[in-house]
Amino acid sequence: MKRLATLAMLVAVLLLPGHAFAETVAGVPDAAPYDESVSEAEQAQALERTIAQLEPGQKVLAVFGANWCHDSRALAGWLTSPGFEPLLRDRFEVVFIDIGTPQTDKGRNLDLAARYGVSDIEGTPNLLVIDSEGALVNTPESAKGWRNAASRSEEAIYAIIESYAGEAGALDATAADAAG
Repeated sequence: MKRLATLAMLVAVLLLPGHAFAETVAGVPDAAPYDESVSEAEQAQALERTIAQLEPGQKVLAVFGANWCHDSRALAGWLTSPGFEPLLRDRFEVVFIDIGTPQTDKGRNLDLAARYGVSDIEGTPNLLVIDSEGALVNTPESAKGWRNAASRSEEAIYAIIESYAGEAGALDATAADAAG
């Protein structure tokens, strides 16, 4: 009887809005959107096109990560989960950029990140928030501070992303990132 109640509770949790179809690993959504077959030139063009097509007040969340990295997959999982859709829908465009393995000198798209002031990337993921003028909204340090994304809570990640939704980026989320 106790097992049946536990099973019923688990099914109920899985059917909650925002969790119904998310693939999870240890309770964290998991996604693998980083396409290493896209050339660096094509990736740069896609990011530039996305920035050029932003509506007033929108920003790009450029997620530099890799499918081999559990933190990159976790961050991508949250950003593509139904729970984040209301926040992202009108305020952000999300672009996933494969970064290879920068810690083994086999990085990709590092020059693209450097165009926005984020250089010396040693790990993944990196989250660059870029406004419609092509300027980095967050700091390079906060952009590189996502190497623990898989251990952050949904609420913490949501709060950091939400802090960038305002017209001027609301606040630099360095303090919020550190709390994540």
